[in-house]
Amino acid sequence: MNIHHLELFYHVARNGGIMEAVRHMPYGIQQPAVSGQLLQLEAHLGVKLFRRRPFELLPAGAELYGFIRPFFDGLAAMEDRLRTGARQSLRIAAPVMALRDHLPQVLQAVRARFPRVQLSLRSGQQPQVEAWLERDEIDFAITLIEGQASKGLRHEPLLELPLVLLVPGTSRFRRFQDVIQALAAENLDEPLVSVDASELAPRRFREHLESLSLEWPGRIEVTDLELVDAYVRHGFGIGLGLAIPGRPADRDLRALPVEGVAPLRLGAVWRGTPTEAMTALMETLRDHVGRVAGTVPKGPAAIDRKPRR
Repeated sequence: MNIHHLELFYHVARNGGIMEAVRHMPYGIQQPAVSGQLLQLEAHLGVKLFRRRPFELLPAGAELYGFIRPFFDGLAAMEDRLRTGARQSLRIAAPVMALRDHLPQVLQAVRARFPRVQLSLRSGQQPQVEAWLERDEIDFAITLIEGQASKGLRHEPLLELPLVLLVPGTSRFRRFQDVIQALAAENLDEPLVSVDASELAPRRFREHLESLSLEWPGRIEVTDLELVDAYVRHGFGIGLGLAIPGRPADRDLRALPVEGVAPLRLGAVWRGTPTEAMTALMETLRDHVGRVAGTVPKGPAAIDRKPRR
């Protein structure tokens, strides 16, 4: 039997006639089309299913309706369960600082809207998270972004973060130009403490030094910006970091703004069409970033907007 014919018969039997079915069906279809396809169904079965005027299910029609009704009655609920199941999982990657200091507040607001959301959180930097997204290991990432998104990925800038050099509070360096002059005079013994050289911040900084015909002689690599602070604080060198709004100042460190390098962009990255939970996460994240950066009034996260489907 043609499944579409059975669906039309279900709506006719449920609504008590073809005209009523056409008015209440979830998609548009004309009465002659319904009538013609139901005639095809009856011809295929070799039996009359219902009387047209006044409408009445005949014995064969009542038997067929009783058989198909549980399936079609349950379709809407099944659709809701499948959609809900798909949007009740959020696999998120972000730097440790974001996971620790910002995402708890953001995710509390999302959970208020989606109480059963399943969360999976992992820390990672730009090259890692893009690979995780491409392998479908995560749904959403907060990371530094540059240029156009990779094929299949979408991103939205959230915040601009200037580069800074971090030196101990007792350091002889007071300005970025002091460090540059020491490099030019080959009078810099401190190694550069930074995240992996393949990541965006050290690449941009290295390109700037190359434009000045300079090279930093020593290097210590760490896996996260948090560790840059720690190793500078313990005297291992000069750190390459980012000026992050809302972050408490470290009394043991001095931040020297890097001149001549455009701020880096922190953004959200995802693949495909966002689910309702991801949309709520994005909206709440925008509001949170705006409050931290001082671009929107402080107050509850704006999560009452209807998420896009």
